[in-house]
Parts: sequence; structure tokens; C-alpha cells
Amino acid sequence: MSAEEREASYSRRAGAALGGWFRATLLDAVIVGAMWLVGLLWIGVPFAPLWAVLGALFQFVPGVGAVLGVCGPAVAAVFSTNDNDYSRLWWVLGLYAVIAVTDGLLIQPLLLKRQTRVPWWAALLGPILGGILLPPWGALLAPPILAVVFAFRRPRLTQV
Repeated sequence: MSAEEREASYSRRAGAALGGWFRATLLDAVIVGAMWLVGLLWIGVPFAPLWAVLGALFQFVPGVGAVLGVCGPAVAAVFSTNDNDYSRLWWVLGLYAVIAVTDGLLIQPLLLKRQTRVPWWAALLGPILGGILLPPWGALLAPPILAVVFAFRRPRLTQV
């Protein structure tokens, strides 16, 4: 195999890994947006479809995206009450907690493992370690870098 063929093979493999990462992130955003929509409609927050779409789009920003996604519904919940009853706000914050934990511990790692060869433990710990070593860029770049690194990892041979 010539150097050009080897380089083209490496480029295809890295491109396929990044494509898998993007598909996993896109599917994660759709799932989180659906969870926001159902929860906000159930709570009765005004402009629930808008907040759900924004929450889905913010999923593309690792780390702070989920926090940005809760700001709009929280403000809308506060201003949608006529008195000093903030129970709708507490429901929105509880919904955020459920979505953040479910997404961070279950949905994201499973989707990344399914679309790329990244194991769930690496998908879970990679952004944390990246954020510690190189804040904030390490957390932002850890998932696509992990996808490329694990694409070049050789599968283990099973012993018979």
C-alpha cells in the first residue's frame, strides 16, 4: 500500500468517525428536544415548542449547553404566574435535572457507543477529564477526538 493510499484510508476512517459522532450528537439533540417539549407542555410553560427547539440546539454545546437550555423555560415559568407561586419554576428545574442526568449518564454514552466505537466509560469520562486538563476546550473537543481515536483502535482478538 502506497503512502497516498494509506493517507486516504486514514482520512476516510477519521471522516467516518466524525460523521458517527455528528449523527450521535444530532440524535441526542432530537431526543432531548422531545423530552423538553413533552415536559414543558405537561408543566404548562408558555412557548414550550420554542424552548424545546432551543434546548435541542444547545445540546451541540457540551457542558454549558444544557444550562443555557433551561434559562428560557425558567424565565417563562416565573413570568407566567400571577402571584408569588413559583411551583412552575420548581417543576421546570426538576425537569432539567431529570433531562440532564438521563442524557449525561444514559443517552449520550449509549448513542456515542452505537454510532462510533467509543465505549460508554470513555464517553462519560472524556469530557470531564478534557475539561480538567484544558478548560473549556478540552470538554468541547473531547467527544469528537474520542471518536477519531477509537476509530483507529484495533479490535481485541478473542481467545478461543
